[in-house]
Amino acid sequence: MSEITGTIPFVYGGETYHTWYKVAGDLQSGVRPLIALHGGPGISHRYMLPHASLSKSHNIPVIFYDQIGIGQSSHPKDKSKEFWSVDLFMDELDNLLDHFKIRDNFDLLGHSWGGMLAAHYAGYRRPSGMKHLIIGNASASMEEMLRRHEREGTTDSKEYQEGMQVFYQKHVCAMNPWPELLLESFAAMSEDPTVYSTMIGPSEFNIVGTLRTWSCIDQLHNIAASTLLINAEEDEAQDINFIPIFQSVSRVKWVQLTHCTHIPFFEAPGRYFEILSDFLLNV
Repeated sequence: MSEITGTIPFVYGGETYHTWYKVAGDLQSGVRPLIALHGGPGISHRYMLPHASLSKSHNIPVIFYDQIGIGQSSHPKDKSKEFWSVDLFMDELDNLLDHFKIRDNFDLLGHSWGGMLAAHYAGYRRPSGMKHLIIGNASASMEEMLRRHEREGTTDSKEYQEGMQVFYQKHVCAMNPWPELLLESFAAMSEDPTVYSTMIGPSEFNIVGTLRTWSCIDQLHNIAASTLLINAEEDEAQDINFIPIFQSVSRVKWVQLTHCTHIPFFEAPGRYFEILSDFLLNV
């Protein structure tokens, strides 16, 4: 399996930034490429790398990238909170499509925040060249103890941190220890939390950032691509998060994986990638 890495100039607001990317597989093979959007916002692409197996097993080229402000891409400093908008990340995605000259024929996969971005992009930008859309996961549910600590400003307390860890272990990734790639992605956010803290806030249990009022429900009916929804039995992304998409998109399939949490491609890779490859190649 061939791999290439590089950076793409990205002009936004009159300034030039750079988007770091990795391509697994051959973009000249004639097989439609899959773009993988990582979550967060603010964690790096690293934990998404298991999707590179689609290139090895089914010859599907997979494009990974670190969204602006994250990982190996540019880290803009001293920007207003308005800078960190969904439009910014949609423009960056469009720029990547143009760089690789694949705007007329591509598939899009988004996990967690990446799934929100993918749905927003599909509904608002209506890309005619997008043939398949895969949306994995959405927002988290909240526990009263965690909300109380957010209100009281005691998020550094031992009780809060222990509660967060219990929730993550049960609903984000049940593996113990966590996979190294997942730890690397979260480490990237710790190194520069700007994107996460601006768009989310102190934690996903109390969103006070720019995504607080985010919604693309009114645009979901515009999604024309065949769409696959994936969540899991113990996922922090509950079924209620997917119902508006399932009810609004005309060509949609919904799969729920059992005995898994928020990141099923680590916990049940065989079943997960069987579902993805069947959808991408046969739907």
